[in-house]
Amino acid sequence: MIKFQSISQLYDILPEHKRIIVDVLRQLISENIPEYCKEKLSFNVPYFYGNKGICIIWPSTVPGGGIKSGVFFGFWYGNKLMDEDGYLIHGKNKQIFYRIYQAVDEIDPEAILKLLQEAVSIDVMYSFSKRKV
Repeated sequence: MIKFQSISQLYDILPEHKRIIVDVLRQLISENIPEYCKEKLSFNVPYFYGNKGICIIWPSTVPGGGIKSGVFFGFWYGNKLMDEDGYLIHGKNKQIFYRIYQAVDEIDPEAILKLLQEAVSIDVMYSFSKRKV
């Protein structure tokens, strides 16, 4: 597989239902993270980061994600999130906690925004711990 230079190249290979899921997730994240946070393509998928990784969106169409169907949405430091509602799956990875969506109507924006806010708070705390006193 070629290395994508833009999100539109990723969208070109995605079936419509996965493209919609990815687009909804990207929009939720982009509209609700601070300005210092950025999005980039890493391993050909959308990856959001601030001081460290925050979250990643990996459609099964893109090789290397380890899922057979749907769209994987994971928090890079999910193991540090409270996840009081038990929304995320813990799986085999000790750090990245996630959810896999097969359809756009499975997305719970409130749950995602709550977790995203917590993930950004953790990222901000990381920037304080890096500073020399």
